[in-house]
Amino acid sequence: MHKLAFIDSHHPNLQSLLEEAGFSCDLLHELDIPSTLKLLPDYEGIVLRSRFPITKSVIDTTPKLKCIARAGSGMENIDTNYAESKGISCLNAPEGNRDAVAEHALGMLLMLFNNLKRADQEVREGKWKREENRGQELRGKCVGIIGFGFMGGALAHRLRGFGVKVLAYDKYKTGFGNSFIKECTLEQILNETDVLTLHLPESPETKYWLNDKLLNSFRKPIYIVNTSRGTCLSTTDLIKHLKTGKVLGACLDVLEYENSTFTKIAESPDSEDFHFLLKSENVVFSPHIAGLTFESDRKIAEVLAKRIIAAFQTTNLP
Repeated sequence: MHKLAFIDSHHPNLQSLLEEAGFSCDLLHELDIPSTLKLLPDYEGIVLRSRFPITKSVIDTTPKLKCIARAGSGMENIDTNYAESKGISCLNAPEGNRDAVAEHALGMLLMLFNNLKRADQEVREGKWKREENRGQELRGKCVGIIGFGFMGGALAHRLRGFGVKVLAYDKYKTGFGNSFIKECTLEQILNETDVLTLHLPESPETKYWLNDKLLNSFRKPIYIVNTSRGTCLSTTDLIKHLKTGKVLGACLDVLEYENSTFTKIAESPDSEDFHFLLKSENVVFSPHIAGLTFESDRKIAEVLAKRIIAAFQTTNLP
């Protein structure tokens, strides 16, 4: 019987599906981290979200380890290169929350375009301002999608009914265009985009991918939606262009100030930058919850369970 250590809490379906397939699942998420690390050498698999990183040193102390499975999409908290060099399967489940992320990104954008945050607060305060809250429509806009994996593709699908032009750029993927989605170069994104939405993983290559230089290269003023990772967008450069009007507004589900587990904002983010964002009426926030729905929790569990079972079966692990 293969032993799996759950080091974060998960949807109960994940444990039940794995146990039905003959796995032994131990719930370690209520232990402190030192106690958890002490027990890991006894396990063949680790199932996690973002509680602590699975580094080279952690992997070196787990000689039985055959599989690391993350209930989510991003894999930046796992040293995947080292794990795979040791024959350890690294799994995730981006299909599970793609619908949640797409709907959330679209919801934030509609909230920004229609001044819903401000209008809601004003009505609660007894104010009835109509002309001041006149909105704008998505129809006729060009939406540029950066990164066309599960999330970018799901958002493109949601945009079909809005009468927009969809451009998509992915440095590592081709052949995904169709009658509605135009696969394009980065230069085309820069020339035509009205709304830019980021769907990039966190990596050294994508750190501050959207920065001052690139923002200066857009032909038109743009709106920005970021539901990927906070470090893909330079906050300082975003603020600079919010002030100049090159960025008309931003929807931020993620911030570079988040800690590594995404559970809180760092104690002392740059006060001037952060407080400018907090006071900006043309910025909409949410606390890294784009992928968090009741449905996505269940779907992630089901996808990940199948991947874990398959990993042990296809590799004929004893």
